[in-house]
Amino acid sequence: MDSRSIRKKFLEFFKEKGHQIVPSAPMVNKNDPTLMFTNAGMNQFKDYFLGNKKPAYLRATDTQKCLRVSGKHNDLEEVGLDTYHHTMFEMLGNWSFGDYFKEEAIAWSWELLTEVYKLPKERLYVTVFGGDEGDQLDIDHDAYDYWTKIIDKDRILYGSKKDNFWEMGDTGPCGPCSEIHIDLRPQEEIDNEPGKDLVNEDHPLVVEIWNLVFIEFNRQASGELVSLPAKHIDTGMGFERLCMAIQNKTSNYDTDVFTPLIEFLCKKAGITYGENKANDIAVRVISDHVRAISFAVADGQLPSNTGAGYVIRRILRRAVRYGYTFLKQDAPFIYELVAILVEQFHDVFPELKAQEDFVAKVIEQEEASFLRTLENGLKKLDAVTEQMKTEGSQVIEGKLAFELYDTYGFPLDLTSLIARENGFTVDEEGFSAEMQVQKSRSKADAAKETGDWNVVNTGEDVEFVGYDYLESKSRILRYRTIKQKGKSIYQLVLDKTPFYAESGGQVGDRGYLEANGEKVHVIDTKKENDLIIHITDRLPEDMEAEFDAIVNVQKRSLTMNNHSATHLLHAALRQVLGNHVEQRGSLVNADVLRFDFSHFQKMTPEEIKEVEKIVNRKIRQNIPLLERRNVPIEEAKSMGAMALFGEKYGDFVRVITFDENYSVELCGGTHVKSTGQIGLLKIVSEGSVAAGVRRIEAITADAAEEYVNNQLELIEEVKELLKNPKDVKAAVNALVEQRNKLEKEIEALHAGETQKLKQELIGKVKSENGIQVLIEKVSLPAGDALKTLSFELKNEVENLFMVLAADIEGKPQISVVVADNLIKEKGLNAGSIVRELAKEIKGGGGGQPFFATAGGKDLSGIDNVLEKAREII
Repeated sequence: MDSRSIRKKFLEFFKEKGHQIVPSAPMVNKNDPTLMFTNAGMNQFKDYFLGNKKPAYLRATDTQKCLRVSGKHNDLEEVGLDTYHHTMFEMLGNWSFGDYFKEEAIAWSWELLTEVYKLPKERLYVTVFGGDEGDQLDIDHDAYDYWTKIIDKDRILYGSKKDNFWEMGDTGPCGPCSEIHIDLRPQEEIDNEPGKDLVNEDHPLVVEIWNLVFIEFNRQASGELVSLPAKHIDTGMGFERLCMAIQNKTSNYDTDVFTPLIEFLCKKAGITYGENKANDIAVRVISDHVRAISFAVADGQLPSNTGAGYVIRRILRRAVRYGYTFLKQDAPFIYELVAILVEQFHDVFPELKAQEDFVAKVIEQEEASFLRTLENGLKKLDAVTEQMKTEGSQVIEGKLAFELYDTYGFPLDLTSLIARENGFTVDEEGFSAEMQVQKSRSKADAAKETGDWNVVNTGEDVEFVGYDYLESKSRILRYRTIKQKGKSIYQLVLDKTPFYAESGGQVGDRGYLEANGEKVHVIDTKKENDLIIHITDRLPEDMEAEFDAIVNVQKRSLTMNNHSATHLLHAALRQVLGNHVEQRGSLVNADVLRFDFSHFQKMTPEEIKEVEKIVNRKIRQNIPLLERRNVPIEEAKSMGAMALFGEKYGDFVRVITFDENYSVELCGGTHVKSTGQIGLLKIVSEGSVAAGVRRIEAITADAAEEYVNNQLELIEEVKELLKNPKDVKAAVNALVEQRNKLEKEIEALHAGETQKLKQELIGKVKSENGIQVLIEKVSLPAGDALKTLSFELKNEVENLFMVLAADIEGKPQISVVVADNLIKEKGLNAGSIVRELAKEIKGGGGGQPFFATAGGKDLSGIDNVLEKAREII
């Protein structure tokens, strides 16, 4: 049975059991501060389990894209080394939201595995929760009893809290679970050792394939377990492992989920999978990692230097390193695998096919960039090892190994490998110490203590009225305290709110809550999953009062101007540049709009002008907003509404347009009533932010008017400075030409002075013990002149050892030159010498054994430099 059929049978089985098939949520988690990535199928249903939101259906099933490379669930370092860990994987799941519970979940899992998939019953084992004294939880007798009706008791095992109590993170929904394991070993091994002894012992062929979680608790920040309002089912089955079991393989990578990728890589590298352990690991790493990278980019997360983007970049660089080191690939190649993934997943995750060219281009450019970095890192390491050979050192410092890891992406094992090839070792303890310093710093920066929710009034769904009103009568449902960097902030949930929560790039509203003469300022509004949270700097004195919730009108109005302008801008970009333009991110606040979009080259000034012209024409037309709420998602798509990749849309959506022939988009943000309110749009910058992604920053309304006025005032000031010429541009060009001419004259004068100085210095060279020595103080106009002079003297004077201490525009600089033959014969090293001399001018520097420079702060130390240089020689 191929993987497509396995996935299809799962979904159809639960559809027949009354489950709604739902699409996968994006792999990148945007509205849950506790999670960076979706790491389990239940993430998108978290609010249902917590009782914050009523589910649209009581039973659901899907296949969810998951990523486990950060936080509590982190499998990155195991990936490739074994045959069953992955970064990105599919999780097949079925859910009950307060409907059926343990008995049905257990019975259906057994029916699917043994009757539909025909897995051998004699190879299956199950585990149930064996209790935990710390949380005062008893054995899961119900699950045990249900299993005894299906399977022999000797195949039912009790598991610890670690293995059989599932928790999504440090806080959140959780509960006991029952795992189903399969023994895939050859029969002769099974005959010699029963599989029950190998369950949860990390045996590569005795593996868990399905986890049935019985969610009935919520883990509080305090660690306490609180019963949930209803009991739920959350199951998760690793699709790749299931395919391994059904296809009778001994490795996930031997299934048709991975074999097309592996075959391509082996052909590309000219190797055979299974013949070389190091190559096999490299092939598995790349096959796994390209899936994680591709789906992350398709879901809107571009590689970057921070947050989720850094995790994706790190995964990609790990793949590139393996390809470069073991498969000998020194040019981009991983991007070529995207086409294979598109073929595999076009019918289940269509977002990848829709963005195939963009995803491939982003990966290709990231590969090319890192290969250059990798090459630079190798050059740095080569320079260090050469210097170590000269100095007789045998150990590469841990600090340097960490720099190679942190700056150049070198793993410690790669640095160690290169070190061994050169007869060196690496200070691994020093590396670990540097790594620990970084981790401690990161933890301190992110330190945040989250308190538990305190209930004030009962209620479930929070009603948002902010599309129509900027004020409402509201009551506090619950609140909690967040401590971050020693400061307390407070989070409030209201039963009804006009405050828009930060989402889709639009910042959250500000304003205040007022009751009984007391005013509490709302300093931000954010979303946690679908829950609207109001952030305040203090708590109201009367928590149970009815409050006037009032939004800051001016801030909301300016923000709406910028938000509506992004929609007009998006459509204009597509009109001018082409339909390949897609939104890749945005930031909309009261001051500015920032719009990221897919495009692979710099916009020309003419294109920018044309986009501005189109948008401002729409603004002047004063087109009224046409808004449709609660539109079925399929109906919205049939209307041509543009959805954003990486956004999770419900069954019903909001559709907005200012001109149905211009643009129709899905959007949950707030907008102006008509385009005339925007006043004017002015693009102030356009540039690159990532591979294949450009960024426009623009301003509207008052800010745009002020910008234009400032530019006009600047032109008037320039005119006055130039004595009001008729042609300002011609006058400025004349000044520039005059400046260029004078600069060339100055350069010629400096060159003449430098040549004169060179001849004087050659006359001061002294022969000492077969070495031509020149140690002098000089005065030069620029640092480049010092470098030029040094190289000219090196080329003209044989056996030269030279130290020049220069006063350059009031700052001390040092240049050290060592003839090539003196490096070997005398053991002199310019880099080492200049670092020692730089101490005298309170500075630092470095360079090659034959030439090095240093700068400093203390000009008075120059004489000491010369004296120390004479001592050295």
